[in-house]
Amino acid sequence: MQIRANIHEKYNETELHVCKDRMDDEVRRLMDELHAMYDPAINGTDEVGNRCVIRPAEIITFYAEKQRVIALDASKKYTIPKTLVELEQELHDYGFFRISKSELVNLHRIRSLDLSVTGTIRVIMKNGYETYASRRNVSRLKEQLAGKKIGG
Repeated sequence: MQIRANIHEKYNETELHVCKDRMDDEVRRLMDELHAMYDPAINGTDEVGNRCVIRPAEIITFYAEKQRVIALDASKKYTIPKTLVELEQELHDYGFFRISKSELVNLHRIRSLDLSVTGTIRVIMKNGYETYASRRNVSRLKEQLAGKKIGG
């Protein structure tokens, strides 16, 4: 394994790149370790009351329900002791976007968008979860997704 540092004034934040000819166990392990070191962690409580540490990359959506914030991953729900405003500010750089007053979605977990209903966008996530972007956020969502491959 080679480790190099490329110091140049054009970089205003640290970038880490893992390069190899194929995906293998070494690359997976290294990526997992890097994610564990650098991804933010969110504390939450699962449906049976166990305290959990959740990686935002695993979360599909955060939404408000009965005065609580719920995080949904591919199979579980977690109660999060933060507001949507706090999560929006903390996780914007990690691909989370406010689609309505009561919901943030992970742009990396979107499978497709259905534009058939005039003025709204049905957002279909990779796990099959469906939600809607409010009309006031439709244009910002389109701008955010411009040039990005959805569902990739």
